[in-house]
Amino acid sequence: MYKLTANLVKGLLVTAGSSAHVYGKENVPTEGGFIIACTHTGYVDILSLGVSMLPREIHFMAKKQLFDIKGLGWFINKLNAFPVDRENPGPSVIKIPRQLIKEGKIVGIFPSGTRNAESSELKQGAITIAQLSKAQIVPAAYVGPSNAKDVFSFKRERGYLVFGEPFTPATGKEGRDEATKYLEKELLRLTDEAEKKRAESKR
Repeated sequence: MYKLTANLVKGLLVTAGSSAHVYGKENVPTEGGFIIACTHTGYVDILSLGVSMLPREIHFMAKKQLFDIKGLGWFINKLNAFPVDRENPGPSVIKIPRQLIKEGKIVGIFPSGTRNAESSELKQGAITIAQLSKAQIVPAAYVGPSNAKDVFSFKRERGYLVFGEPFTPATGKEGRDEATKYLEKELLRLTDEAEKKRAESKR
């Protein structure tokens, strides 16, 4: 169901003129399990990231509350999303993504591009998972349409998705702290780069 839905979304975004320009795809590993940590401003960035990785699939970390919504929970589960209780995180926060990475799959985590408390926790979570899994993290940033209204706007604005170079966090608390700061800076840098790409396209 994932590939069918992703290809339908891809066709929809192309038809609407909102498909994303993708930069730095050469930085993304072509095999094995790893983490993608991408900025998040709406649901179109999730769609664009998923489409950009085809034919590989991403297993997205999603808020537990989304799975409680009738119909939506079933649907996103079919699209490889797995629930995380951010208010009361349990062992599954680490266990599920570690297992996915061990199986050679891609785990998608969406800390926002800001420095709010939730964003910092998600960045630290991504680093911790990478440490325990001995996995690489690929930072990424998206700018562009963020919702259905933007996608179907007469402006036909395209998205811009930029992948940074993968890195592997060092072990221990010091390694986690350093990697978290690096990831935060890298997400901001990639966002700036994506914004510049968008500005250049409008000249």
